Amino acid sequence: MKLLYKNKVVILCLVLLLLLVYPLSVYAQEEMTVEDAIRIGLKNNYDIQIAKNTAEIAGNNKGKGTAGFLPKVDTFGDFHYDASNDETSAPTSFGNSDSRTYGTQLSLNWTLFDGFGMFANKARYDELAKQGEYEARNIIENTVVGIMSAYFNLVQQEQLLDVALNTRDISRTRLDRETVRRNLGGVSSTDLLNARVNFNNDQAVLLDQELRVAIAKKELNVLLSREPLEEITVKKEIEILSLNISFDELVGLAEQRNSFLLAAKQNLKVSEEGVRLAKASFWPRLDLNANYGYNDRAFFGDDIPFSVQRRNETIDARVGLALTFNLFDGNVDSINYQNAVIEKMNSTLALKNISNQLAGLVSEKYTTFNKRVEKVKLEDENAVTAGQNLELQKERYAIGASDSLDFRDAQVNMVRANVSLIVARYEARITHLEIEQLIGNIEIE
Repeated sequence: MKLLYKNKVVILCLVLLLLLVYPLSVYAQEEMTVEDAIRIGLKNNYDIQIAKNTAEIAGNNKGKGTAGFLPKVDTFGDFHYDASNDETSAPTSFGNSDSRTYGTQLSLNWTLFDGFGMFANKARYDELAKQGEYEARNIIENTVVGIMSAYFNLVQQEQLLDVALNTRDISRTRLDRETVRRNLGGVSSTDLLNARVNFNNDQAVLLDQELRVAIAKKELNVLLSREPLEEITVKKEIEILSLNISFDELVGLAEQRNSFLLAAKQNLKVSEEGVRLAKASFWPRLDLNANYGYNDRAFFGDDIPFSVQRRNETIDARVGLALTFNLFDGNVDSINYQNAVIEKMNSTLALKNISNQLAGLVSEKYTTFNKRVEKVKLEDENAVTAGQNLELQKERYAIGASDSLDFRDAQVNMVRANVSLIVARYEARITHLEIEQLIGNIEIE
């Protein structure tokens, strides 16, 4: 008896321990917020890392060295060994002999004037660096928006899964009830068959929705650069944010902060510097050249009297200026200048086009957001009404005051109302997100 009592105590302790550990393990798998997803994406996403590296390359290119301001200095050294065997009857024959030559040279080339091309090149690289920053920001913003869209899509699919689960459970309860009533002889075969068909349809919808959830999780994991099958738990709520800003203010912010428009403005500045750079070819070029060299040659021979060695040391230094002026190159410089002017014209037209499209997008998204917020309110009211109607039909169906078709109609209306509400909330949130991107309000740090 004592042993049995001890065993029961041990089992009870284990059960209590499991009950304590299980909630902790569930709690340990914290819900991922949209802010968490953005933070992980900014750290891990491959496209974001590539965009940052590309912007860094553009920044590295804006030094004076790449623009041609600084001189170029080269040095080289050489060593030569020559051996010969001179056999002759002449009294001056040295027999076996060899020579060794050591040399080194330092050269400097410095462009002093190139038609102001180096200044245009420096300004061009500076503008390219800024353009690279804006282009990188645009890529990062697009990626962050993609992450947020994937996150909210997962929330939407999870909510739709809850609707599908609830619908399937209601249909199962109805099928069980119809089965009992059929066994008691209080229902026709038609009602039972309808209940079974409706349950199977709802079960099929549930399976499809489970697949959509799995795909949504995979897509979010890929954007976060995580394992595709890694489990994600999200908060099943989509908050509708308000704009609290007028349309004119939105347009002004878009003109000032939209990264795509800013990159286009920088592209125009780059093309302007390209025109200046093309003009430099019509000016003369002045270069400074300098050389300093040292050579040491030693001659050794077996038959040299008194082991005398011949040695030759040479030091050379040279400084000069070179002036070049191209008189004719087949009109290549002229063609390059004309093309640079056309490139500038294209950049100007592209900037106007982007600015016009941006204003149209702001107008479209502003109107769309307001309409979708109104739709959310209507769908919310409709969902509440459909839920109340379903509860009423449940009560009437339980007491036999309504048939299975009325109950099914109320159930289908409830499902449609909830699905419409979830989709409407998702669409409104995504539209708000698109507006934030248009006005450059996406946090990427």
